[in-house]
Amino acid sequence: MKKKVMLTLFVLNVFAVSAQDQIIIGKDTLVNQSNATRDHSVLKKIAIPTVLVGYGLVGLTSGEIRDINRQVQRKVGDHDNSTKIDDYTRYAPALSVYALNAMGIKGKHNFRDRTVILLTSQLIMCGTVMSVKSLAKIERPDGTTDNSFPSGHTATAFSGAEFMWQEYKDVSVWYGISGYVVAAGTGFLRIYNNRHWVTDVAAGAGIGILSTKLAYWLYPSMQKLFFGTEENKMSAIALPFYNGQQVGLNLALKF
Repeated sequence: MKKKVMLTLFVLNVFAVSAQDQIIIGKDTLVNQSNATRDHSVLKKIAIPTVLVGYGLVGLTSGEIRDINRQVQRKVGDHDNSTKIDDYTRYAPALSVYALNAMGIKGKHNFRDRTVILLTSQLIMCGTVMSVKSLAKIERPDGTTDNSFPSGHTATAFSGAEFMWQEYKDVSVWYGISGYVVAAGTGFLRIYNNRHWVTDVAAGAGIGILSTKLAYWLYPSMQKLFFGTEENKMSAIALPFYNGQQVGLNLALKF
């Protein structure tokens, strides 16, 4: 089981690294970035989310990490109070990108481009989360189901936070930081509500970040394939949802 889970997440990382292997074509010259510089840049970008996913994977079989899970759960999740705010905060970072644009604070991409990137990110993230859940079959702290690993709420929140970071880091880093603060709060609430272990949240965060990074790396190729050089006049808004068991998409198109 662990080998299958590791293979699924390894494929996600391989795609992310492969998407970085770009050749820059100039007007008269062909420039290849040095392997050392390229590899360093790629590793730097995926280091933190990879460590988070790795920690979660190791926790599947490590007795010491599982003990840490239980200790944290006793201190944080052992209470009679709960909140459903995390059902909504997971969407806040991604929706904030559209809200900021509506207020005139423009991000990196136009409506069409950022929507395609977001949809791609959510498809990658949801597919990965659901596949790993079906393979890992880890029981939730509250004992209700066996689909605890990884946390889908956390993956959704962190994919949105990375989306917000990518769109607004050149406007102000504080937009991106605020998105990550909300995502971290969502992850904490999943533990507080006794729905997830620490390792579930860590892996979910890593998967979410990697999914969005991969979506951004893939988009230039997707743009050429689907849109070419013509400006597409179609507008669309898509709101993906994932509740731990079901995944779906609300889509509105305007021609």
